[in-house]
Amino acid sequence: MGLIGSHGILPLANYFQSLKAEIPTGAWWRVPSLLWLDSSDGVIRIVWLLGVILAGISIFAIRPKVVLAGCLLLWLSICNAGQDFLSFQWDILLVETGFLALFADRSPIRVWLFRWLIFRLMFFSGCVKLLSHDRTWSGLTAMSYHYETQPLPTPVAWYLHQLPMSFQKVSTAFVFVIELGVPLLFFAPRRLRQLAAWATIALQLLIIATGNYTFFNILAIALTGWLFIEITPAPDSRLHRTTSILLATFILTVSGLLCLGSFVQIPEIGGEIVAAVEPFHLVSSYGLFAQMTTIRNEIVIEGSNDGDNWLAYEFPYKPGDPLRAPTFVAPYQPRLDWQMWFAALGAARQNPWFESFILRLLQGEPSVLRLMKSNPFPSAPPKYIRARLYLYHFTHFGEKGWWTREERGLYFPAVSLK
Repeated sequence: MGLIGSHGILPLANYFQSLKAEIPTGAWWRVPSLLWLDSSDGVIRIVWLLGVILAGISIFAIRPKVVLAGCLLLWLSICNAGQDFLSFQWDILLVETGFLALFADRSPIRVWLFRWLIFRLMFFSGCVKLLSHDRTWSGLTAMSYHYETQPLPTPVAWYLHQLPMSFQKVSTAFVFVIELGVPLLFFAPRRLRQLAAWATIALQLLIIATGNYTFFNILAIALTGWLFIEITPAPDSRLHRTTSILLATFILTVSGLLCLGSFVQIPEIGGEIVAAVEPFHLVSSYGLFAQMTTIRNEIVIEGSNDGDNWLAYEFPYKPGDPLRAPTFVAPYQPRLDWQMWFAALGAARQNPWFESFILRLLQGEPSVLRLMKSNPFPSAPPKYIRARLYLYHFTHFGEKGWWTREERGLYFPAVSLK
């Protein structure tokens, strides 16, 4: 509710109204969602609660794919309605995985389509790092920045950040091996394929230990399960064969165009095909950390009643108080904390949602305040709110606390409701 509810940061009803004004006849296709029928707070709650119920039922259902189809429809609806807060690659990956799950069995074509998905996820995550021409990746120094500058590090990241540059360079090379070399073995004979699966799992476990990337790594590990599954003969059914061929044609066509687009400009007809199916996220492109963030800026939001004495709002998980330790929070994703990390990469004017967030704090909106760790103004909202920008660094062994910080100026000037 604090994100997209009627009094949230980005109210869903307002979003749909603006889409209708921009695209009077095609807004639904641009953002497919059941919530077009009713975007009230009660229906938003029903959608995600129903999704939870169907997910539980699917574990025990005799025909789970029917129930999973409902899960997919509900997740796509809430994902497309979430705007900036539900636009992450793992949100889209969950849609594509859920779509494939509707056809899952051990027949050759369908097993290979799952292997093609995990290949695209891993291999193109490596490709984008090279194609970006980022010097930290090409110079093998990326990991010397990563542990400190990633969105929500864990305590383990603090310790790995202390290790020498030689370790960081070897770690960066290891990432390239796992993302560029190992995926080529996903289509190899059983022993090599399973070895590649274990290497991929090892990388995902290391990421889980050092960073909070929600359910992404768990989902990636689940997809590697298709590298262990042995293919069995397809059912001797014309309907099964036809469905498999149509499914493979659709996925390979769209994904092939997306893969081609990573290297060259795709033909106009190809672009039209991709644009037509993109809103449904049934086939997508992937590639994480194309460019490494080399500094960590953090936004500290403060309130005041007199314009002289300021008190800081604390977020549940992102760095704030330098003495507070990083924590483990995955697979839960504190989506406001994540968006604050992205906001700190640019200016406030590049993040229109941020002004709405400040407005809700000035109004003392309960659904938004529940997203915070602490509210320094429990009795009534402050008269003024501002945001300051700080440069954060991990401390070193022997130093007090987990972070050091130095102020870099105002991120958002002091404002009031007037």
